[in-house]
Amino acid sequence: MVPWLGVMETKLYFFFFFFFFAFICLSSAFPTYLKAVCPTTDLYSPNSTYQGNLQHLLSSLYSKAKYGTGFFNTSYGSFPDMVYGSFLCRGDVSADVCLDCVETASREIIIRCPNQKGAITWYDECQLHYSSQSFFSVVADHPMFSLHNEDNISNPDQFSRVLNEAMTSLVSQVAFDPSRHLFATKEVNITAYQTLYVLGQCTLDLSGSSCYSCLLNSVAYLPTCCDGKIGGRVLRASCNVRYELYLFYTRSAIAPTPSAIPHPTVRTTDEGKDGLSFSTTLAIVVPTALAVVVILSLCYILLTRKAIKKENHVGNESQPVGSLQFDLDTIRAATDNFADANKIDEGGYGTVYKGILSNGEEISVKRLLGDSGEIAEAFKKEVFLMAKLQHRNLQRLLGFCSGGGERMLIYEFVSNDCLDSLLFDPENRAQLDWPMRLKIIEGIARGLLYLHDDAPLRIIHCDLKVSNILLDGKMNAKISNFGMAIGWVDDQTLVNPHRIAGTYGHFAPECVMHGQFSSQSDVYSFGVLLLEIVSGNRNECSNQPENAENLLSNAWRYWNEGQAMELIDPTLSQCCQNTEVMKYIHIGVLCVQEDAADRPSMASVVLMLSGDPSTLPMPRLLPPSVPHRAEPQRTAGELEPSARELGEYNAEIISIDEVTFSELSPR
Repeated sequence: MVPWLGVMETKLYFFFFFFFFAFICLSSAFPTYLKAVCPTTDLYSPNSTYQGNLQHLLSSLYSKAKYGTGFFNTSYGSFPDMVYGSFLCRGDVSADVCLDCVETASREIIIRCPNQKGAITWYDECQLHYSSQSFFSVVADHPMFSLHNEDNISNPDQFSRVLNEAMTSLVSQVAFDPSRHLFATKEVNITAYQTLYVLGQCTLDLSGSSCYSCLLNSVAYLPTCCDGKIGGRVLRASCNVRYELYLFYTRSAIAPTPSAIPHPTVRTTDEGKDGLSFSTTLAIVVPTALAVVVILSLCYILLTRKAIKKENHVGNESQPVGSLQFDLDTIRAATDNFADANKIDEGGYGTVYKGILSNGEEISVKRLLGDSGEIAEAFKKEVFLMAKLQHRNLQRLLGFCSGGGERMLIYEFVSNDCLDSLLFDPENRAQLDWPMRLKIIEGIARGLLYLHDDAPLRIIHCDLKVSNILLDGKMNAKISNFGMAIGWVDDQTLVNPHRIAGTYGHFAPECVMHGQFSSQSDVYSFGVLLLEIVSGNRNECSNQPENAENLLSNAWRYWNEGQAMELIDPTLSQCCQNTEVMKYIHIGVLCVQEDAADRPSMASVVLMLSGDPSTLPMPRLLPPSVPHRAEPQRTAGELEPSARELGEYNAEIISIDEVTFSELSPR
């Protein structure tokens, strides 16, 4: 034996174990951080009782993670310093990975949210949540955030259909699993060479119906955050969903490997000349291990940077009100001093002009007329709300101008005007073919879902109708006109202080009769809008006799008789099938049911629009009724969002000329 060979083998042993140890460390000790949210400004004092209770709680969560349960919730202390907490590990990760993630999360959450009485943090492998208020067994929709892959899908229509079907099946599989794991994955072939992988999970303290509701809302948000992307996820405090075109979870941790699969045979040097020598084995293993370490290190760095980039991308996109003010001279120059040639619309509220800023950007200027308190408050409300909202199916507010006797709202310019001018015009309506109308319906639904469930300040629009739907150059629907909107926190019924005037066709019965608005009153208005888009007819009823048929009762009758084609716009009669039209009329009828409790949520509506018509629930047996000549119950009044509407928000007062705004930032 050559003398130096033993020394070399010793060194090889050393390097082998060094890289093996490094490999293990890199693959298990670094959970992939996604986001932390500190949803309250309520702070605890250093060395306080609450801080001590929080430390005990985090230690208890880490201790329970050692048992490999994957989920645990507990509380520590007594009122008023009690702390509630939980952790949830992804259903396919090992006990060791779960433990590492919970340990990291419990250590880092107090760094990312210092002195906060409530916080939640998400990692790819787990989430950890604590609060001074109990959140156990309750669907917590907020906070919520989303991530998506930057790459676009090459076959969006087919992909959306397959994704929706997979997610719809997955939601039921997770929520109603008899084993109560509340976790499932699914694999679906898109093409012979492309597979879709989806995952869904709920916290184990939820009931099946609560889990179902949480997942349903998350799936409904995917088109908003991740439309056309090859991968995306939505994470909430109570549940999460994800899809990718690659296998991102561990199959073996979900289902046992079939016994028919043979185990690999391990050969040693004792097997003779046919086996590999130890030196040869090391010569192969060491460079491979080194390469793996280097690759994993690079991947970790890249993934961390990408997560940070995505976190920034999905952060708070709302704008502070003070940054939106335009100078009056700028607007005068952009509109050629409000020249008639630039006038694009006119109504009782004022006039809308097209303008071009000095940088070439086209704008729409809504110049309000009058100086009444109602006009001033409506202006203030619309600026306040629109500064908080950013969604592709909402008209984007660029700014405002207030001063010199003027009140103006400056919006993005939308080239195709409002839906009203096309849908009810005998000549222009032919431009709206069946696929385009479906695209408009789905766009309105997604915008409304954002307002109800996912906006920084959730909104009831209160005035959804065809004249408030704009169409851009690609015929994407954009909801506009938020002068009557109300901010809200829970699914409560609120009183809108506006006087309800004009045609009542798009208002829900409870709005007209009692001035009561909720998210379900917006659903009613959406149902009316859907039926108007399908039929090409207005739902006018304010001047009809009590027993006259209107669009809603006609829709119910034709749907009930299976004669959907009797309702459809005649220009579309050769462009679609009866069964497809029936589906949309069915959804419309569900939305306009008289009792608000019978109407679906917008999250359910979005799923219905792209789902199987055979899964749609049945409406009540009586046709919807619409009040014809009810007297308005409300009078104009204070429009500033009340404390009850806004919940626990901080108010920062910003004075803009003669108008005062309350700019809200979530606690």
